[in-house]
Amino acid sequence: MGKVFVKHKDIVVPGELMAEGMDYVPASGTFREGEKIYANILGVAHLDGRVLKVVPVSGAYIPKVGDVVIGQIIDVMMSGWRVDFDSAYSGVLSVKDGTTSFIPRGADLTKYYDIGDYIVCKIINITSQKLVDLTMRGPGLRKIQGGTIIKVNHTKVPRIIGKGGSMINMIKELSGCKVTIGQNGFVWISGEPERELLVITTIRKIEEEALSSGLTERIKEFMEKSIKELESKQE
Repeated sequence: MGKVFVKHKDIVVPGELMAEGMDYVPASGTFREGEKIYANILGVAHLDGRVLKVVPVSGAYIPKVGDVVIGQIIDVMMSGWRVDFDSAYSGVLSVKDGTTSFIPRGADLTKYYDIGDYIVCKIINITSQKLVDLTMRGPGLRKIQGGTIIKVNHTKVPRIIGKGGSMINMIKELSGCKVTIGQNGFVWISGEPERELLVITTIRKIEEEALSSGLTERIKEFMEKSIKELESKQE
């Protein structure tokens, strides 16, 4: 019978023995050597039944097909737009994927997206040359207007979203703000200025305490108390 040498949410280092035995399955951030499973990166051990993985605590965002990201237009070309989404990979949004509307040949593309604009887009392809094809054709994909954009560690995005979207939905409901999180760690927040600031403070708190237990309940209490204080000041 196999044996696990680490606990859920333990910090592990590259080469650290995590488990032994064929009962366990190595996932992202781990590798198998014989019957032993080792950590491949510095991160947090995650045990899900028989599956072992390591969630990185640092490092640049590595894009994956299907990820929704928030990026900034950095160049307008004849065939589309170049998009920076804080990765070593370069993003390209073609004219055909730029909008659900028809864009006529020779159109001024700056009328759709100009340099400096932020967009919510989706990764649809990654080439061997580290070029990322993006699309704006899909639900929730749009040009960002107004609001505030902040950057968080992309490895903390799953914790900010929460299981089944529980954490982010709670933040939206309590604050009354619109919130969109890109897998690359950019977050767009839109609402009343005081509420936007509360969401930013809340997200920073989640980022700092991501590895602690009972976080959802503490965040709920923090937001409810903060909102009461805001409302009392407005009376």
